[in-house]
Amino acid sequence: RYRPDWASLDARPLPAWFDRAKVGVFVHWGVFSVPAWGSEWFWWHWRGEHRAAYESFVRSRFPPGTTYADFAPLFTARDFQPRDWARLFQRAGARYVVLTTKHHEGFTNWGSSVSWNWNSLDTGPQRDLVGELGQALRESNIRYGLYHSLLEWFNPLYLADKESGFKTQNFVLKKTMPELYDLVLKYKPDLIWSDGDWDAPESYWNSTSFLAWLYNDSPVKDTVVVNDRWCSNCSCRHGGYYNCADKYKPGTLPAHKWEMCSSIDKLSWGYRSNMNIAELMDEASIIEELVQTVSFGGNYLLNVGPTKEGVIVPIFQERLLALGKWLDTNGEAIYETKPWRVQMENSTDMVWYTSKGPVVYAIFLLWPQDNVVELSSPAPSPDTQVTMLGFAGTLKWQKSPGEGLLVTLPCMPPSPQSGWALKLEGVK
Repeated sequence: RYRPDWASLDARPLPAWFDRAKVGVFVHWGVFSVPAWGSEWFWWHWRGEHRAAYESFVRSRFPPGTTYADFAPLFTARDFQPRDWARLFQRAGARYVVLTTKHHEGFTNWGSSVSWNWNSLDTGPQRDLVGELGQALRESNIRYGLYHSLLEWFNPLYLADKESGFKTQNFVLKKTMPELYDLVLKYKPDLIWSDGDWDAPESYWNSTSFLAWLYNDSPVKDTVVVNDRWCSNCSCRHGGYYNCADKYKPGTLPAHKWEMCSSIDKLSWGYRSNMNIAELMDEASIIEELVQTVSFGGNYLLNVGPTKEGVIVPIFQERLLALGKWLDTNGEAIYETKPWRVQMENSTDMVWYTSKGPVVYAIFLLWPQDNVVELSSPAPSPDTQVTMLGFAGTLKWQKSPGEGLLVTLPCMPPSPQSGWALKLEGVK
């Protein structure tokens, strides 16, 4: 049995499904989707920091005296069709989906009994958003992850504990922990994506006791995966797999399983009505991030923010479907792969490697003008065979003057996509 200390918890093997999955979709959705401006940190910027831009935004758009609580009834989720979401995420190639059950604003997307009148059953949607999406994802055979923030910016219990230098634990005992246990028992998640950990040490959050229960006695003890945001100074050191930081990109192969979370909207995780096209990731940069992440042994979690009505706007759908289409052709070089002995060609960051057993995949992000790709890392043998995913037949190759091989690509102008995968058999 696991003990409630990091030495014991950190020794738990990561359930294998997570490393095999490689691709997930992150969904940031809550009351912050109502002002839909700035970012999901709207309440903090407005009432915590009193930023002038936020104050004038509320003054110009909402009645005098508006409070953040007044936004909740406008969070209607009226157009939320969980099966449509699940179908979209499946077509995007996602093997798991992570939904915000509660962000730092404290509003819960399920009927939490310790979040009186500040949850999606009592107000706003009057629906169990966490449960409905979970059911639809499971029907589509997609694993379900729950994002949960430990802290709540303006919860009086949290503020009082903070005031005491985190010597009291009223907020943890009456709010955070009951919610975590409730989420696990009610929804049996495959993944818990913890956040909001940075203010206080483990002794305040009781994270290790919760994780020991999760790993020893919970209904998901054998399958559940968690991240590393469980207390101040936990990130990149303790927990399950590592997030390290938002949009984290290691320069070399990490020794520990990790995940890169990224957002199609480069400036926000929640939906913003004022985003413009230049602020969104294009298909090429999404594929580049995915390829680099997987080469370095990571998983790629790509975020969208739905509107307050529960619509994933067409531009986000288009980006997700483009990713899915690319994976339809090249997924063999992504899903269930392992990092190879070399992650990228050192002369260029345009060729990246993954492997599966003896097979090596070289994914190149720019089509060479002379239709010849130089791979200096793989050592060919007389049995070497080279094919390109999505293209019938084998490709001609020759030993390059130095090390490695020169592969002649098909003489077709590449379709307007980014990233092509060569499958190399019989190389070392």
